[in-house]
Amino acid sequence: MDEIKNTAGEFQSAQEAIDWIVGRMEKLGMKPGLQRMHLLMEKLGHPERRLKFIHVAGTNGKGSTCAYLASVLQACGYDVGTFTSPYLVRYTNRIQVNGADIEDDVLLRLVNEMKPIVDEIAATEVGPPTMFEISTALAILYFGKVAYPDYVVWETGLGGRLDSTNIVNPIVTVITNVGHDHMDILGDTLELVAAEKAGIIKAGVPVITAVEPAAIWSVIEQTAKAKKATLYSLGDQFNLTEVNSELDHQSFQFNGPFRPIPNLSITLNGEHQLKNAAVAVMTLEVLRQYYATIVEDIDLQKGLSGTKWPGRLEMVSQEPRILIDGAHNPEGAATLAAALQNVYSYKKLHMMIGMLATKNHTGYLRHILPLVDTLIITEANFHKKGDAYLLAEIANGLLREMNLEVDVVVERDWKQALTLLTNRTEQDDLAVVSGTLYLISDVRSWITYQTDSEKGW
Repeated sequence: MDEIKNTAGEFQSAQEAIDWIVGRMEKLGMKPGLQRMHLLMEKLGHPERRLKFIHVAGTNGKGSTCAYLASVLQACGYDVGTFTSPYLVRYTNRIQVNGADIEDDVLLRLVNEMKPIVDEIAATEVGPPTMFEISTALAILYFGKVAYPDYVVWETGLGGRLDSTNIVNPIVTVITNVGHDHMDILGDTLELVAAEKAGIIKAGVPVITAVEPAAIWSVIEQTAKAKKATLYSLGDQFNLTEVNSELDHQSFQFNGPFRPIPNLSITLNGEHQLKNAAVAVMTLEVLRQYYATIVEDIDLQKGLSGTKWPGRLEMVSQEPRILIDGAHNPEGAATLAAALQNVYSYKKLHMMIGMLATKNHTGYLRHILPLVDTLIITEANFHKKGDAYLLAEIANGLLREMNLEVDVVVERDWKQALTLLTNRTEQDDLAVVSGTLYLISDVRSWITYQTDSEKGW
């Protein structure tokens, strides 16, 4: 382990350090670009150069794909660092090794080491590093100077090309899919969004993707060709055959360029999870072929079937049945709707949603409204929350257009909304909480622990 400066530092507790980092979100927001990250890495001695990154981008599915990868690699006996966002309960959830959060005393030590460097950069023409940039640098510092994991599963925050995570040179790149999300920042067409995601592709580094349709896939293909990066696409170089699908158990056969792998199973629900698992398996196959990573079939099976991913089609209560899912864009809503129609049974469906102000609410609601008996619209406890009454206006307009009858209720206080949802859900009904993960994290913490969550990007 490298020697880390152990000066008293500006912060006296981990919570003080976290508050300083998270507080930058409201002050500075997001500032795409890598200038500040380059300076941070240079002044910290380039700890990123010591690590093997698996860089994962995509509109939906990247979190569960990261979870599959981390679970299998751990089952194979490797130490695995993960950097994911947003977190569901605590800030430290986003930086883990083998599923354990960064320790508070280590976080405090590292942030105190970083603080003078952050202040120094803030005084230059590039301006102060953001919350996400400092979080990214903190993760790299932890992995590269303290924990030394064998692999780091490295999830982008937003987009790819200008995302702070793009400071690394990975050993393999994954782009799960491209959909309608963050279009106010990434571009107003799917092709532009795809170009931003493709920005994580590096020269000669293999790429695995499940991107479709063809027009969007071609953006990925063109970038890979230009970078001389071998591309493995679902439906082309690899595919899956579904064998069985039932609640909490799905099995499939993987067919890839190196070999077929029969009898794989997962416990996560929804047809989309088969795709995410297949993308993870292809990534692991590339690691086996290119980097001699040892992945025995028994460990592959154990890791896949043992993967858990909270906040996505997660049943957090049985009486009444309450399912939470972080679908917050049209593609996510389509996936949720498919699962509600094909996986779950219920007499009536009651849904509670809360969104951020920047999302494509119309596309989301078109998938959801035909399925629900009750729609309770609330607001996340977050500074970018969407107005519940504006969302209700959109919903009521769509209901008239689609000639549907749904009981639409507005309750801005999410805890009161959750009480309404719970009271309406009878024994044979199903309650669903969906929308922004800032709402999902609060609801999950409240139902599971009866406490409010910390939350943030």
